[in-house]
Amino acid sequence: MLSELTHQTYEGEFTQRGEERKLSLKHYAERRCLYLIQPEVISKLEGIVGKEYVLTKKEDLIIYSYDATPVTGMPGAIVSPADPAQISAVMKLANENRVPVTARGGGTGLSGGSIPTEGGIILSMHRFNQIVEIDEDNLTATTQPGVITADFATAVDACGLMYPPDPQSAAMSTMGGNVAENAGGPRGVKYGVTKDYVIGLKVVMANGDIVKVGGKTVKNVSGYDLIRLFTGSEGTLCIITEITVRLIPRPESKKTMLALFNSLDDGARAVSGIIKNRIIPTTLELIDQDAMTLIEEFKHVGFPTDAAGAILIEVDGAPADVENQANKIIEVCKSSGAHEVKVAQTAEEAMGLWAGRKAAFAAIASRAFTVYTEDATVPRSRVPDIVRRIQEIAKKYDVRMPILGHTGDGNMHPVIMADERDEAGMKRVHAAIDEIFRATLDMGGTLSGEHGIGKIKQKYMKWEFGEEGLTVMRSIKMALDPNNILNPGKML
Repeated sequence: MLSELTHQTYEGEFTQRGEERKLSLKHYAERRCLYLIQPEVISKLEGIVGKEYVLTKKEDLIIYSYDATPVTGMPGAIVSPADPAQISAVMKLANENRVPVTARGGGTGLSGGSIPTEGGIILSMHRFNQIVEIDEDNLTATTQPGVITADFATAVDACGLMYPPDPQSAAMSTMGGNVAENAGGPRGVKYGVTKDYVIGLKVVMANGDIVKVGGKTVKNVSGYDLIRLFTGSEGTLCIITEITVRLIPRPESKKTMLALFNSLDDGARAVSGIIKNRIIPTTLELIDQDAMTLIEEFKHVGFPTDAAGAILIEVDGAPADVENQANKIIEVCKSSGAHEVKVAQTAEEAMGLWAGRKAAFAAIASRAFTVYTEDATVPRSRVPDIVRRIQEIAKKYDVRMPILGHTGDGNMHPVIMADERDEAGMKRVHAAIDEIFRATLDMGGTLSGEHGIGKIKQKYMKWEFGEEGLTVMRSIKMALDPNNILNPGKML
């Protein structure tokens, strides 16, 4: 049971994006719902997981009230369970008392998915931090959801294997969060996204039931595909407690290149040209001049700030295949207008370029009070069209919008630099975002290639799916979570 907090002021200072921001009752009363969980429910939660694993102090709650988006929301308690049985007990209690539950991993999301916008319990999964098994015989691995993605990838790599999904936040994000959001990353162009590797899950449902779906088998067509349903469900259908993924052999060789262009449009055409020539590189990242400049100011890695655009490219595989692909890509880039294609001569040089690309969001965020990282995705042949349209929209609304993208799979990341304290400026920002997504859908695209819908993109779901499509999704949600306690206010 929830009681709305209307008279208590939460004031605390904390650092976010390099600036001191003060949280006050007025700030929250205008934009967020605040709730307190009844004391008897808190007491029962402490009985389930232990008193030390239930946090209710305002300082702790504030830490869990934001992620990498402008979305914020105050939870009533942070609960850190240790095993599925405890999660089951928490869910039964929450369901009985109609208390919202939002699962949270690393808090690195870019759609507001892990923010408790309707209060309630944050279910912190950091104690689920063990890699259960790396099965080299079956080329699978089983992990708990709180394992850091990069740590998991490193452990797999030590066995000569590879887990391809590589979100830019891998050093901080968790495997459970990746599954919940169906995360992707630069390697998506060749290897796909998280859903292409998940073959088994253990989950806890809204009513506390513990369910196992899938396993280690490569082929499994028994019943409805619940693995695909739960992967990408953003915590609205279940709580993930264990994940089994398939692995692939680690590629023998790889090569990294940076193609430079005097026109961003030429760079976008080169992306489409590479795919049109039946070349599927590991990564194909478009970066505009503004983004490269911001990255270089933040972390000097050698990006040229005098080029209008660049494509960061990687190919992997057998040495002969890598060499052949690299030569073909260089040829396509030059025929599309590249004035130079730099080939990394050492692993250190390649790692430096990728460190720069991975630092892009931090570099941009360090220069803006508010940042919106969009996730519009179009068919690969329409990449030049969407790049031009994004540039036109930025100019029309006078919005600074560095452009990056996993353009090899059509996934664009225009990053809008704004200030939420500027009311007039924010109106232009939201109008620009509306036009970006309208243009994306008009080109046969989708709202999200890897970040999810969360809180930020709900308003556009009807544009993509229509009322009929949303009715189907709501029916699934109602069947599995009739009391709407699992991450309410998200996606739908």
